[in-house]
Amino acid sequence: MSETVLRSGVRVLTAADTDGAVRLLAASPIDNVFVASRVRSSGLEARDLGCPIWGYEEDGRLRAMCHAGSNLVPVNASPQAVAAFAQYAGPRRMCSSIIGPAPAAMDLWQQLSALWGSVWSQTREVREHQPVLAMDTDPLVPIDPGVKPMTITHWDAYYRAAVRMYTEEVGVSPLQGNPAGYRYYVRQLITSGRAFGVVDGDRVIFKADLGSVSAGVTQVQGVWLDPSLRGRGLAPAMMAAVVQYARRIAPVVSLYVNDFNAPARATYARVGFRQAGEFATILY
Repeated sequence: MSETVLRSGVRVLTAADTDGAVRLLAASPIDNVFVASRVRSSGLEARDLGCPIWGYEEDGRLRAMCHAGSNLVPVNASPQAVAAFAQYAGPRRMCSSIIGPAPAAMDLWQQLSALWGSVWSQTREVREHQPVLAMDTDPLVPIDPGVKPMTITHWDAYYRAAVRMYTEEVGVSPLQGNPAGYRYYVRQLITSGRAFGVVDGDRVIFKADLGSVSAGVTQVQGVWLDPSLRGRGLAPAMMAAVVQYARRIAPVVSLYVNDFNAPARATYARVGFRQAGEFATILY
């Protein structure tokens, strides 16, 4: 492990830290699937990830991490690690959100706000309670056979559905700032076999992605059903099909949902998901 330790016991991790990072990520595989997926695909070097991952050390041992990209994501972060990450982050905010296990994510936001002021404290929305759900069994309801892996021929229709989903869920269009980047992201989901949907003519009327994939866990994101079809009881069978596809990749399927989204929570419960934790998301 590198001897270059920066202020507050925090430093940027490198490939030499892989063993320690994998150990930390494996401690909570469902909570850590996003960061584990990124490390699995790109390693720890910032030049490959497109952002650094900070490590927090105590007694020469890696105890916590923080993904420091467009999402600021604490991993295994004790109150001491959160305080160190908040100090290290400084007054210049580069991320558009803070996401992670609720106690650490909320503590990180509050400490960043106290240390550095409005650049961190002024938010667009704070979602303090987001149940993390998971299942490691087959779905409890029959699947909809119309749900299929998307192919590049579906790209435009899937992209249009993805933009609608994102805008509805986050409150802003993903086309603000970097539309080409979002199109590339959607294309990558399709070409990697991680995008699923129901096609009706030239429209995708249901979609879901495997946003993160680690060795043992997948995380479903971007679940969306055309508003004109909601309330008809279609979603559980569609979601069950996504679970079936996901479990061909990894045994555990996870997701997180806003606590106020009662219809979605009811759908996931019918499919077989049970609560495995709680996230919080701070949106800028």
